[in-house]
Amino acid sequence: MRDAQRLLSGASAVVHLRITQVAGSAPREVGAEMFVTDDAIAGTIGGGQAEWQALARARAMLAGGESQATLMLALGPELGQCCGGRLCVALSRLSEEDRAAHLARLENAARPLLMILGAGHVGRALARVAQTMPWQVVLVDPRAAELAKAPDGIATRLTPLPEVEVENAPPNSAFVVTTHDHGLDFLLTLAVLRRGDFAYAGLIGSATKRARFQRFARETDNFNDLSRLTCPIGAAGLGDKRPEVIALMTAQEIFAAFRDAQTPSVGLRAQI
Repeated sequence: MRDAQRLLSGASAVVHLRITQVAGSAPREVGAEMFVTDDAIAGTIGGGQAEWQALARARAMLAGGESQATLMLALGPELGQCCGGRLCVALSRLSEEDRAAHLARLENAARPLLMILGAGHVGRALARVAQTMPWQVVLVDPRAAELAKAPDGIATRLTPLPEVEVENAPPNSAFVVTTHDHGLDFLLTLAVLRRGDFAYAGLIGSATKRARFQRFARETDNFNDLSRLTCPIGAAGLGDKRPEVIALMTAQEIFAAFRDAQTPSVGLRAQI
């Protein structure tokens, strides 16, 4: 999204590509889009030779001054792709009004929030992975020195009361608790679980830590339902405790949780 916003805000002419129809198997769905200038791209309509052909067509439009085009692509052996389906791609050279409309759409797009509570090694590694995803990401910590190490471009919040940030987050947010203090971990995790309207609640640790948290929750707040708590996070890493591995596996868990939290939409693909 940020790459697209940079292209649309720049001085170069831009062509917008959007898949309008799909028949059979294809690498992307109707609505997949990309933006193309004479020396940059943002987004993808599926990669491979099909995208290269679409990219070449867009740049031909830029060179020739065309405003609209339609490209039909058969994803077969002639393109070196084995999907076997077909795509229809609409190409449009953007006017200033078009660019402004796309910018507004991208800026107003609803992006789910991932709140990472704790800016230590795992928190920062997760923020680095998550910033490549279509999410809002915020890193929360009471320690200024740790927040100063956050990846470039990540929103940070320095606060002595991170539980207030949990309380004020929008519904269907994802929360990952990975602070420097087990007591604080437990307080924040309980605050997340009390909400009940989260997409994902993750606590760094182990099976032992989960059991200790369960005792804490029961004794502190008579809270017993941990069915929606993910602890340990990143379990698909199979015990690998490197922050980068935990971060990658946790991002997969969050991605699945956000997907499951969305309202399912069922539609028929248009036939070419």
